[in-house]
Amino acid sequence: MHYLSLTTLRELLRLSIPMVISQGAFAFMVFTDRWFMSQIDSVHIAAAMGGGVASFFCMSLFIGLISYGNAMVAQYYGAGMMSRCPKVVTQGVIIATSALPLLAIIGYSVGQIFPHLGHDPKQVPLEQVYFYTLMGGSFFHLLKACLASYFVGIGRTRVVMAVDVCGVCLNIPLSWMLIFGHSGLPELGIIGAALGTVAAQFVTILLFLFFYLARAHRLQFSVGESWVFDRSVMRRYLRLGGPSALESFMNTATFNVFLLMFQGYGVVQGAAMSIVFNWDMLSFVPMMGLNIGVMTLIGRFVGAGDMQRANQVISSGLILSLGYSSILALLFLIFRTELVEVFSTGDEYFTEISTLASTMMLGLVTYMLADAIILISGGVLRGAGDTRWIMFTSTSLHWFMLILQYFVIVQWDMDPLVSWWVFVIMLLSLAVCYATRLYRGRWRQPERLARVMQD
Repeated sequence: MHYLSLTTLRELLRLSIPMVISQGAFAFMVFTDRWFMSQIDSVHIAAAMGGGVASFFCMSLFIGLISYGNAMVAQYYGAGMMSRCPKVVTQGVIIATSALPLLAIIGYSVGQIFPHLGHDPKQVPLEQVYFYTLMGGSFFHLLKACLASYFVGIGRTRVVMAVDVCGVCLNIPLSWMLIFGHSGLPELGIIGAALGTVAAQFVTILLFLFFYLARAHRLQFSVGESWVFDRSVMRRYLRLGGPSALESFMNTATFNVFLLMFQGYGVVQGAAMSIVFNWDMLSFVPMMGLNIGVMTLIGRFVGAGDMQRANQVISSGLILSLGYSSILALLFLIFRTELVEVFSTGDEYFTEISTLASTMMLGLVTYMLADAIILISGGVLRGAGDTRWIMFTSTSLHWFMLILQYFVIVQWDMDPLVSWWVFVIMLLSLAVCYATRLYRGRWRQPERLARVMQD
């Protein structure tokens, strides 16, 4: 049995490169917003980190569920069940609409927590207003995730790339104008950054609908017959996507609480973490494109019952991800000080920020290869429907990390770098667990795969 095939490698690249560009464009958009904030002061860049992560936490349960539509669509596509593919979109829209009342309650409640987290008093109102503005556009975020997952599932990743790049090309200049008050627009500061993001998401939805409602696409996938509630598709969506949603929510919750506790150290520590995670995002988020490509192909080959091609996808994915991460890790190691200086605020905090962030970059370099293993292994296991194991393992390790962080930060008041290395070790442990599951291959068992394809 051949575990490496140039044909499969080319197919993975064909699917993944547009998604790498798409995810990279998103990362660049967030990176640019944070850079704009650094041009104001250190408090703004810390506030953007706290408010942004908190908003994603509030949406993460529904994003995790809706995004599993990618694997479902790929499985139906691989099995030749074309008419069921757009039904996944309809069920996703139903889920997103049903989530709105709960999102409003969660958003209001979380927004009231910021004053009680021990953050700098100057930071709290900025975090709140940034958070509330992003939450106001949460439905757009969910709907965009639903449509993007569909097009990835049917292998049309170039559509997603084109739409996301257009969204970023709108977001960056619009945010610049709204933040700093250029071109006749009001100077809104951090609110302008959030409004630019929401506006870009709305435009990307319109672009996705243009492709989705195109005549050729409607005829090929019977889109006109898909605008109904389908009990069997929804049941399968909840059965397979539910664990993925819970994992996303629980992990985001632990990360968000860890982040907020870490920012309790002060503005210096919060800004340093924001800078490091900005560079982390430019390495991690593009690899999410490869993760999506792997999950799509695994779902397709599981649907078609072709496990030999699935093995080839695994080998190709690991070669690409580990090669990319190794090169980037080396660059981050050599130029870590210069990379931190990109975000120089010029205020009284930045000397301390630069010293701490440069040291934290060593931790980032340490876990970058672990991220590569986690993303490829996770893409394989999700594409094959092994979502319950992922939920249990990932959630357990994240919560163990959070409990330990509580003692390190709150109870024992240890140095911020101790907390940072606890986070790094958690990621290394998660990579070992994922790689072991992938290697042992219980997810390949025929009876397990058969249950995945059941409605």
